[in-house]
Amino acid sequence: MQFKEKIDRINVLANKAKTTGLSIEEAKEQTRLRKEYLESFRASMRDTIEHVKVLDPEGNDVTPDKVKRLRDGKYLN
Repeated sequence: MQFKEKIDRINVLANKAKTTGLSIEEAKEQTRLRKEYLESFRASMRDTIEHVKVLDPEGNDVTPDKVKRLRDGKYLN
């Protein structure tokens, strides 16, 4: 299932939950889809952060060390 299709299905299930309620299978599907969506969102956000370079007005790299460690694969929580 593509990303857009997942979001559409999440929205359909959310609307159904508000109106008629969900079956057990639908509730499980909703939980699974939400989990997949969050995993995808977090991976995308992490990728974005790892590729950010912050420059000050003079053009100097002022990227926080934590982000640099992420980029270099040296970050261990």
